[in-house]
Amino acid sequence: MSTIVINTFVTLDGVAQAPGGPEEDRTGGFELGGWTVPLFTEQVGALIGPWHTGAGALLLGRRTYDIFASHWPKVPADHEEAPMAEILTSTPKFVASRGSASLDWENSTQLAGDLPTAVAELKEQDLGEIQVLGSLDLAQTLIRHDLIDEYRLAVFPVVLGSGKRLFGDGAIPSGLELVSTQATDSGVVGMVYRRSGKPTFGSFML
Repeated sequence: MSTIVINTFVTLDGVAQAPGGPEEDRTGGFELGGWTVPLFTEQVGALIGPWHTGAGALLLGRRTYDIFASHWPKVPADHEEAPMAEILTSTPKFVASRGSASLDWENSTQLAGDLPTAVAELKEQDLGEIQVLGSLDLAQTLIRHDLIDEYRLAVFPVVLGSGKRLFGDGAIPSGLELVSTQATDSGVVGMVYRRSGKPTFGSFML
């Protein structure tokens, strides 16, 4: 059986929309894209790089897939991004896409049918770690159906006040175990949480 891991960037107030640029996702009239760029130092790259090395497969939404497919296959072999490009290109990629999809990037497969069912069936396969990169709409669907085993969050010291959040309405209540934390020179903090069952409750009232 495989595990599903979300690797993502998030602001201090939980927004995960369009971290990489203004045109990445303007859904809902969002005009604040690109909020990771000024804070993305070498230390941040060193923080998140190892998160991707253990992927047995990638699970991507269509928008993220198209963004990746337009960039990573074109990275030259002598470029500093070449190791990441090789990882992403060689890793099997499963794409959640409505309707017929043209998936030209090698090792890409469309997920057909009901998405939660398809992902649950994918999870039953022996793929190791299935990583969700970006793909916020997909991530929220998986969270609502309690399909996530681990969260790797790069939390940026930014408050946006609007935009799609990683944990939206309908998230399944769940407890999480803190696995690790790491701070960087630009104030970005990496936090890894693992699913630990249902949350527990109490009261401080007398």
